[in-house]
Amino acid sequence: MQGFLLLAFSLVTTAHAEFCRPDAQNAFKVRLSLKTALGDNAYAWDASEEYLFKAMVAFAMRRYSSQKTTQISNVLLCNVTDRVSFWFVVTDSSKNATTVPRGEVEAAIRMTRNRINNAFLLNDRTMQFLKISSTLSPPTEPSVPIWLVVFGVVFCLIVAGIIFLIVSGIQQRKKNNKEPAETENLEEKCEATVTIENGMPCDMLNLKTGQINGGYAADDERFTPL
Repeated sequence: MQGFLLLAFSLVTTAHAEFCRPDAQNAFKVRLSLKTALGDNAYAWDASEEYLFKAMVAFAMRRYSSQKTTQISNVLLCNVTDRVSFWFVVTDSSKNATTVPRGEVEAAIRMTRNRINNAFLLNDRTMQFLKISSTLSPPTEPSVPIWLVVFGVVFCLIVAGIIFLIVSGIQQRKKNNKEPAETENLEEKCEATVTIENGMPCDMLNLKTGQINGGYAADDERFTPL
């Protein structure tokens, strides 16, 4: 009986070694960066962490597949290194001699990637499933619609332009009203200006028509009859 159990165990070990090896048909490599992600709070990767990883992969497969038959024992790990990298495969529970196709495992991991990352306090950069593309977080929608922002900017520009036109029009009107007033004041000052000529006050001469000095007009009349 003991020999039979040893034979069965050796057969299972051989089958596992055949399924889970680097670059096997349906195997995936995982690389962890615990120190980078957690710093001084980084935990050691041990058998308990491996068991948790198997449980999370089995959970992902059960959630993705309509057949709820995947067990933790169906997830095989191999080639575990001290720098925390390893390979894993998922065997088919209905066919012990085969592994789950690569596409199904990849789809299951992608669907539950955030849950797996959170279980180990990691993210897509510090827990890398090589040859499985990272999950893309849904784009964040802005709190204010873009069209409303564009409308606000255009509306502000229009209001600023109207205010500028109003202010410039008022300033131009004040300037136009100010010029005639300055001209009238200048003419009044010119009319009020009095000059002294030959000791007698007289108005400024009109350059176009001229003015006759009354002091000399009498002498011209007196000598004219000659």
